Amino acid sequence: MTTPDSFRSQTRPTASRPLLGMTILVVEDSRYTCETLRLMCLRSGARIRRADCLASARRHLKVYRPSAAIIDMGLPDGSGLDLIDELARAVPRVGVLLGLSGDDRAETEALAAGADGFLAKPLDSLATFQEAILSALPPDAVPSGPRPVAQEAVSPDRVAFCDDMSHVATLLEQRQDGPTIDYVVQFLGGVARSARDYTLERAASDLARSRCQGDPQREKVARLMQMVHARIESRAAI
Repeated sequence: MTTPDSFRSQTRPTASRPLLGMTILVVEDSRYTCETLRLMCLRSGARIRRADCLASARRHLKVYRPSAAIIDMGLPDGSGLDLIDELARAVPRVGVLLGLSGDDRAETEALAAGADGFLAKPLDSLATFQEAILSALPPDAVPSGPRPVAQEAVSPDRVAFCDDMSHVATLLEQRQDGPTIDYVVQFLGGVARSARDYTLERAASDLARSRCQGDPQREKVARLMQMVHARIESRAAI
């Protein structure tokens, strides 16, 4: 039986911690993005739970109902759009549903699937994060009176970025078939954009174009692997 975890809590939000009393389910496979969202939740007063795939998210949702869910579009076992559609139709409905992606085109798809809003990667503005959630809440769940705008940027530890690089390296060392390459370029593009590693993002995009055009990919996969290992080694040298 699902246990409600509503924003209508005995702990009321305040101007400085406007999400106090909320629990946010983050469905995201990137450790770097999850660490960013963890810091944003912490500074906003919210608790966070994490699922790294659709199957894990559905297991969570059988046990409890979060106040809000932030769902990445590209997950290892399918599209986040499917989960957004499920939760938008569920009764009772999760209070706030937000799509998340490094692909700007995904916003239209997320909203069409039933999302209340959308967060674009890279995530760094605490004010943007808070406003995306608060704007979807009923008026009686939002702190009354003036609220200071959170100007601070959030920068997660680079260890989480290197964890994502290690994940990609492991995947590519195990197999380099079409579905694996498609997942890697989507995952790596989002992580690189979040970390503002534009060289890596361009390399991932270049490989994705080669996949779409049916061009040879072996050299581009090898180059991407080299770049991933260089980032892992740079962290180890610190």
